[in-house]
Amino acid sequence: MIYALIGFLIMLGVMVGIGINQPRGTSIKTWCYGYLAISVVFDVLVVLALLFQISWLTELLLGLSAGAATGLAIHVAHHISEVGEHDEGSENDKPKGIFGF
Repeated sequence: MIYALIGFLIMLGVMVGIGINQPRGTSIKTWCYGYLAISVVFDVLVVLALLFQISWLTELLLGLSAGAATGLAIHVAHHISEVGEHDEGSENDKPKGIFGF
């Protein structure tokens, strides 16, 4: 359980560090390569954990995936709110969703 929490905090920290919605101090291209590198390293670690049945690494990966999913949720919520801002002046005003987005 502790490894999962550590993995969650690490991944969320990395995603906040490089920017969830916009690059921080880098170009869009470099930012995308950063996300690609994170994905490839994650995939390699998953294969290693499964092949060698490393329990602590499996738990860490569960936390990393939860952190990545949380980062993705923040990113998507940002886009939903942006779309909502653009649609506010339109004739087809829609009620906000359950989370206010």
